[in-house]
Amino acid sequence: MTDHLELPEMQGPVCPVPLPHQEAIVLGHGSGGKLSHDLIGKFFVPSFANPALSAGDDAAVVQPNTCTELAICTDSHVVWPLFFPGGDIGRLAVCGTVNDLSMVGAQPLYLTAGFILEEGLDTGVLQRVVQSMQESAAEAGVHIVAGDTKVVQRGKADGLYINTAGVGLLPPGVRISGGLARPGDVVLLSGPIGDHGIAVLAARGELGIEIDVQSDVAPLNKLVQALLDASDEVHVLRDPTRGGLATTLNEIARQSQVGIWIDERAVPVRPPVAAACEMLGFDPLYVANEGKLVAIVGREDAEALLQAMRAAPYGGEAVVIGEVKESPQARVLVRTEIGTTRVVDMLAGEMLPRIC
Repeated sequence: MTDHLELPEMQGPVCPVPLPHQEAIVLGHGSGGKLSHDLIGKFFVPSFANPALSAGDDAAVVQPNTCTELAICTDSHVVWPLFFPGGDIGRLAVCGTVNDLSMVGAQPLYLTAGFILEEGLDTGVLQRVVQSMQESAAEAGVHIVAGDTKVVQRGKADGLYINTAGVGLLPPGVRISGGLARPGDVVLLSGPIGDHGIAVLAARGELGIEIDVQSDVAPLNKLVQALLDASDEVHVLRDPTRGGLATTLNEIARQSQVGIWIDERAVPVRPPVAAACEMLGFDPLYVANEGKLVAIVGREDAEALLQAMRAAPYGGEAVVIGEVKESPQARVLVRTEIGTTRVVDMLAGEMLPRIC
């Protein structure tokens, strides 16, 4: 006779073992600051880890064969409103992807575009966005070669979201990465900061005053090419988008394990942007940009590279803002206008939601 185990009769539905409490996603996880980095480090990097991803740059560099290196990136765009002074979601999508490729020194070539359309979207709005994308792609010299379209229910997409991917060709011998800043390097900035974030905020009508600020959204590949033509001492390039200049410099300092020292008086901010930040209690160092870049370069060639930036498209207001030192490692320090020094960390929460 075979032994068997008799199970007790179950009464009602079986209740699964409850899962441990998990933290919920908040808007700050999309800010580009500390919460974003924590989210990426906890969920995505461990699961997808590989050398190209682990470099932590704006685009991944891959080598499909012994003769060619490519840069690949992807980005999603959920800005609201869809149109704002100086730009729109279509121009933002193209320029943001072109710039991510450019920040590793690649020549952008091809883009893809995926559209999430909300039920009820006016097709005239869609036509304006598509036209803007075409004009921006032509300015940057890239082609949109593939795409996809999906439609979601009314109220699910703020009208329109766009996802893009980009492919660029890396010139032989070019090595640019956030991990290549060296003590003694000079920090260059291509122009005034904070224009994009304040322009988007003004377009929402949330300032309560009229303000004349245009977004700086622009393709920076020709500016980058001018730098590469001028010198091979370009070590780091980065466009300070979400989280602003402060967060971008912290990313570089951590990747390179160096200290970055910035002179607050040298960082240009347009008067209307400065006034809006003062009124709202914002630090311009954390406000988003979409047409500026930071270049960390060898000291010997810094002046020549500064002049090359000023002669190139979107670099006419370039300035020197600081230098790289051995210590304190993985920190950014700012010399203030009154002569003191303060530590500037990554953006801790959410300052300006939905700016890209």
